[in-house]
Amino acid sequence: MQNLNPTGFLSIDGAELEYRMIGPPPDAAPTIVMLHEGLGSVGLWGDFPEKLQAATGAGVFAYSRAGYGSSSPAKLPRPVDYMHREALDVLPKLLDRIGFRRGLLLGHSDGASIAAIYAGAHQDHRLRGLALLAPHFVVEDISVKSIAEIKTAYETTNLKEKLARWHKDVDNAFYGWNGAWLDPAFRDWDISDYLAYIRVPVLIVQGAADQYGTMRQVEIAQEECYCPVDVTAIDGAGHSPHREAPAVTLEAVAEFAKAALRDDPALAA
Repeated sequence: MQNLNPTGFLSIDGAELEYRMIGPPPDAAPTIVMLHEGLGSVGLWGDFPEKLQAATGAGVFAYSRAGYGSSSPAKLPRPVDYMHREALDVLPKLLDRIGFRRGLLLGHSDGASIAAIYAGAHQDHRLRGLALLAPHFVVEDISVKSIAEIKTAYETTNLKEKLARWHKDVDNAFYGWNGAWLDPAFRDWDISDYLAYIRVPVLIVQGAADQYGTMRQVEIAQEECYCPVDVTAIDGAGHSPHREAPAVTLEAVAEFAKAALRDDPALAA
């Protein structure tokens, strides 16, 4: 276990991964570990981690995967199984390194898929629940279409400039994610088999206007999971419900987290 400052870097598998920690450390209270989207980073979560910490009393730990934020660049091209590698190789080491004892994984988009793979592959007694924002379990036509369109936007508009606020090497972040999703081999990507092995409650927060996935993703979870699956569908919200409908998303995640952790003595009122 590594002594954690509020911000810093963790060395894992040869990469320096930036992190932020809000609230009590993992050895003192339950921790919500946040896994960002395919173009996300620690900074792009905004003030959602602080609000989540205040609403739950749990510690909140967010980190940027290799290739994102201020973390080390990723080797390109990313393999099509890059989310499996994160869930099976990197995340277990990170949880052990920070002294994770109990808590939840909260993932957005790619991060939600990584959380689902981890929970399905590891019967981790420390894990009390999964909160998944706009998860994808299979590849849909709408996903590929939108990801092709954002590549055009990245190369022809000021999108690159906007994303550069959040990533030290913005091309590494963008093309690592975009290139993998547009690889023809990625059309066969499917993690639904992992869902049957998840043994903790699941919350899915899904924007009804998500341009990267449909309610089919929610239906797959409901069909495949044997664990409880709570769903909060938000009309008018797109792919980032925590930014587009922050109050509704925060309430859903906080209530789910408090229920999953209700017996934890560190959170007793």
